[in-house]
Amino acid sequence: MAAPVRRSVVKAFYQAFATRDPVKIAPFLAADVDWMIVGPVDLLRFCGQRRGKAAVLELFRRTIPEVIHLTGFVQDVLLVDKDRAASYGRLSGVRREDGRTISYRYAHFLRFAADKVVEFRSVIDSFDAAEQVLGHPFDLSHEAKPGLGDLKVVNLVPA
Repeated sequence: MAAPVRRSVVKAFYQAFATRDPVKIAPFLAADVDWMIVGPVDLLRFCGQRRGKAAVLELFRRTIPEVIHLTGFVQDVLLVDKDRAASYGRLSGVRREDGRTISYRYAHFLRFAADKVVEFRSVIDSFDAAEQVLGHPFDLSHEAKPGLGDLKVVNLVPA
């Protein structure tokens, strides 16, 4: 069983995380950290999986700033249990490409070892974020015409 992480370590990580400064974030990352942000990679290039400390720091150094200038990070909930932590809140920013303001909910799930993040999973409200990036809501009515950006709901369970 992994040693528990102290709440103060998790809070310090999030203070560094909120700055988006790779120098401040680096001390909290394990060398082999597995980092994944689930979201629309085509619209938000910072989504996807990164492996290793260098790849995660590059995410903060270059990829995120190229896509969005973050203006807000609000953490509504922080839970710490043994070697795990979970957080829920809202991120806000301005999209670099067109100056569009984006604000969406996130949920983070982290695993720590020796006070370092070894696993980071982020799930964002990608539906909301995608609509904001595109600048219009998705048409989910039954009359929607198939095309780029339209979504279809498929029932995978036999009737």
